[in-house]
Amino acid sequence: MAKAVVDQSVCVGCESCVGACPISAIAMNDGKAKVDADACVECGTCVSTCPVSAISQ
Repeated sequence: MAKAVVDQSVCVGCESCVGACPISAIAMNDGKAKVDADACVECGTCVSTCPVSAISQ
């Protein structure tokens, strides 16, 4: 696995990933999700939670 990455052009700002991340490595920035790569533990929870498939690993 790899660090999670948010495609800003696809993200709709629903914040589902923010609540799903077990280590709070995702925050909202200008209405879009942003992953803190240094904190990400590559669990993939955000990838499976995103309803628009804006997050990949």
